[in-house]
Amino acid sequence: MNKILTLAIGSLLMVSCGLYDKYERPDVNATGLIRDVVSDVDTLQLNTDPNFGQLPWREVFTDPLLQGLIETALENNTDLRNAALNVKMMEDMLKVAKLAFLPGVAIAPTGTISRVMTDGATTSKTYQLPISASWNVDLFGNILSQKRAAQVQLLATKDYQVAVQTQIICGIANLYYTLMMLDEQQAIVTDMEGLVKETWEMMKLQMQLGRARSTSVQSAEASYYQIQAQAVDIRRQIRETENALSLLLGEAGHRIDRGSFYDQSLPEKFSAGVGIELLSNRADVHAAEMALAQCFYDVESARSKFYPNITITGNAAFTNNLGAIVNPGKWLLSAVGSLTQPIFQHGQIVAGLKVAQAKQEQAFNTWQALILKAGNEVSNALLAYNSSQERSELDQKQVDVLTKNVEDTRQLYTSKGSSYLEVISAQSSLLNARISKVTDDLKKMQAVVSLYQALGGGSK
Repeated sequence: MNKILTLAIGSLLMVSCGLYDKYERPDVNATGLIRDVVSDVDTLQLNTDPNFGQLPWREVFTDPLLQGLIETALENNTDLRNAALNVKMMEDMLKVAKLAFLPGVAIAPTGTISRVMTDGATTSKTYQLPISASWNVDLFGNILSQKRAAQVQLLATKDYQVAVQTQIICGIANLYYTLMMLDEQQAIVTDMEGLVKETWEMMKLQMQLGRARSTSVQSAEASYYQIQAQAVDIRRQIRETENALSLLLGEAGHRIDRGSFYDQSLPEKFSAGVGIELLSNRADVHAAEMALAQCFYDVESARSKFYPNITITGNAAFTNNLGAIVNPGKWLLSAVGSLTQPIFQHGQIVAGLKVAQAKQEQAFNTWQALILKAGNEVSNALLAYNSSQERSELDQKQVDVLTKNVEDTRQLYTSKGSSYLEVISAQSSLLNARISKVTDDLKKMQAVVSLYQALGGGSK
């Protein structure tokens, strides 16, 4: 009998050896993730320099005021606090999964007092202190798979915490740069407001001298009010942006101290890594892979249900009631081993395995799609940076030309060499060009932030 049992258990162990396998990353399509920003057909060939996304955020966002805002947000933000609590909960769940390897122990003391209601009867007192322990022998990896699943789920929860932190850091940076851009636009509009008012006054003087008609004065006055309305709109946007940034800080809306837009220093050369290593720093991509690993261990756990469940139970009790012997107290000891082999479970075990395998396939598809999406985000961020850089250079040329054009048309107007419409049109074009220049410079800054986020930066 012992030989038969040994042979049976050995055979089961050989068949179930695959249940102890650890997750290994499967092959995934990670070629050609990033398009070249110049060529329409070639894939960007990236070097192996340190990943831009692996830089600490303090080395990317060097403005002291911005750093202070980010530190405040990381301390106060509600979403980040909740993410930290999720990590703590998963750590507790992992502890529970590890304790499943230990036997369960229970104690249930009882006591009885009895007496027959007759003359001379004595009171009988009995007591019992039973202790039971039950241990599930994990020969087929069910508990082990559950523990490993809890481990990768903890890693995925930590990834989510990092993703939230990265999102907050980049969100603060984008709003901060937007505020400074609005400040710059406000200064441009204020400067243009003074210029348009001078034009208005000049045209009124020309009308008094009989050199201009009332229509030119009216057009200049309307242009002046339009500039003032634009200034009101910019002030509204500043307040709204300050309120949004305050919300990320976990504070009520208030004024945000900030530096100068063109005093900012951001990296201009980027390295994004190679292939799948490009995205190994992205918390959401890693979390998706950990979800795949969890599904892998869920499949292992579902397979283990096809094998016997072996349980060893031990009982011990200290009692003074041992048959006819009432005193003294004695120990009662027993041990039982049980083996439960599922035979017919209404198809539940088979269905459970098929569902677990389908979820694993879904998790792989999600991971693959997220990798492609991340590569797409990196490509778009690089493209946005290069395009904004080119546009900014063209905007500057346009501003230089239009600045000279405004000066010339004003001079020509006083000598009747140009019409009032040319003067107003030149000033309007200059204002739009200067606003466009600042907007494109902001887009370039935001492209750096987007690239940093797309590469998984902000975790340090």
